[in-house]
Amino acid sequence: MAANHAHDHDDHLDGEADFHVSYKGYATGFILSVILTAIPFWLVMAKVLPSPQMTGFVILGFAAVQMVVHMIYFLHMNAKVEQGWSMLALLFTAALVVIMLAGSVWVMYHMNTNMMPTPDPAAMRNM
Repeated sequence: MAANHAHDHDDHLDGEADFHVSYKGYATGFILSVILTAIPFWLVMAKVLPSPQMTGFVILGFAAVQMVVHMIYFLHMNAKVEQGWSMLALLFTAALVVIMLAGSVWVMYHMNTNMMPTPDPAAMRNM
């Protein structure tokens, strides 16, 4: 009877048992977050890059890297946690956000280009 209870454990925690939280992991995440915040701040304040558009794109790149750092070091997301379901949910959410943003920008662009020109607002009132 005791042999039957030897393997009595929670099966859904098997992937999480390999991934444990440590102060070293939190410290690494914190240091990376500070660096990934300080560099874009310096880029903006010192006006290092030649154009504001390029600065914006570089800052967006740093923001994307910082989101990944936060997900790994603070939210503890990886492919093993919850048998990968949390990662799958994140990918599905990201896909929906990209589709919604791209669709919104596309609709706004085409609505703007296809609107009637209105050089004189008084002429529009008389139509």
